[in-house]
Amino acid sequence: MDHGDVAWILTSSALVFIMTPGLAFFYGGLVKRKNIINTIMSSVVLMGLASILWVLIGFSLSFSGDIGGVVGNLDWFGLGFDGFTDATFAPNTLLFAAFQMMFAIITPALITGAIAERMKFSSLVFFTALWSLIVYYPLAHMVWGGGYLAAIGSVDFAGGNVVHISSGVTALVLAILLGKRKNYGKATYHPHNIPFVLLGAALLWFGWFGFNAGSAGAANELAVHAFMTTNTSAAAALLSWLLIDTLKTGKPTLVGASTGLVVGLVAITPAAGFVPIWSAIIIGALVSPICYFFISVVKPKLGYDDALDVFGCHGIGGIWGGIATGLFAQNSINEVAQWDGLVFGSATLFLRQIAAIGITIAVAVVGTLIAFGIVTLFTKGIRVSKKDEELGLDISEHGEAAYPAFNGMD
Repeated sequence: MDHGDVAWILTSSALVFIMTPGLAFFYGGLVKRKNIINTIMSSVVLMGLASILWVLIGFSLSFSGDIGGVVGNLDWFGLGFDGFTDATFAPNTLLFAAFQMMFAIITPALITGAIAERMKFSSLVFFTALWSLIVYYPLAHMVWGGGYLAAIGSVDFAGGNVVHISSGVTALVLAILLGKRKNYGKATYHPHNIPFVLLGAALLWFGWFGFNAGSAGAANELAVHAFMTTNTSAAAALLSWLLIDTLKTGKPTLVGASTGLVVGLVAITPAAGFVPIWSAIIIGALVSPICYFFISVVKPKLGYDDALDVFGCHGIGGIWGGIATGLFAQNSINEVAQWDGLVFGSATLFLRQIAAIGITIAVAVVGTLIAFGIVTLFTKGIRVSKKDEELGLDISEHGEAAYPAFNGMD
């Protein structure tokens, strides 16, 4: 393999890795100060757990062999292959495994924002391990490992289905099953550290260049293209969300800007290496009002407590991104897309994108229900007590205080 390509994919892997600490700060800044350590720990623990699971069974179940187009096998248990000569994922399977591992870390971490401030840490760890086994590895196989969704001709450049729709839908189901936070709908919730929110969002934007451009698999023209569509969509969504903020409240907000750039990154993820750069402006500009509507109108009407709007941002943003791929993709940009998008005269890819989205949602819902049921059976309650929730999960779950000198109300 060309040394430049190896260097780029290793760099991209590191960029994707830093997204998980970035997510921890993004989520941590949004919760109450008495829950920031627990919220950050919910992401940090997966940097260890998901890494070990990936080495032992995750990569093998995702990319080794094929069982019914749904999942791989355990032929590569413990990465048991020659990573420098096995050309299954040419020309360096171990490099591919390292890059994909970072996706397996951040995807379950995304879910944790929905159940912030009320789920036992031990139950969360158990749940995310089972969820990775039941939902993430099969979806990675179906989309990128030669499974069913690839076979029907749907495309997902860097994880619209595998990462964002799966985690977003899971977040919604888990939030409903877990129930609302104390005083939800009665008290007003405010982010406790807005600079942390921007710090996290900035790290996510920075890492996303590896997330999307690294998915080209080489330091080539497609990587450059994905880099530019990624930045363009994020920029358009940031401005779009600020416009909505200004129209609705009269003031642009930093939380709004941070949220907007993130949903712009979510929306372009499945499309980054398939659509023309001009279309990234449309994709980003439209994702903000779509997500804003679900967060501000649909969520209050249905009454579920998705604490940090994981479904509204990642689930809905990912669904829009998958649809937009079916609208704007061009075979001339990337031959992996067998057909042009609907805007260019063909409905074939568009219909396959819709089918893939539907299948992803079904897998996420069923897998979440199974994982939740198993965790409930083997743990003494999946939710913290009312007393511990009132005290704050930093103290009750970890025995640590982020701001030990602070004695005010929270």
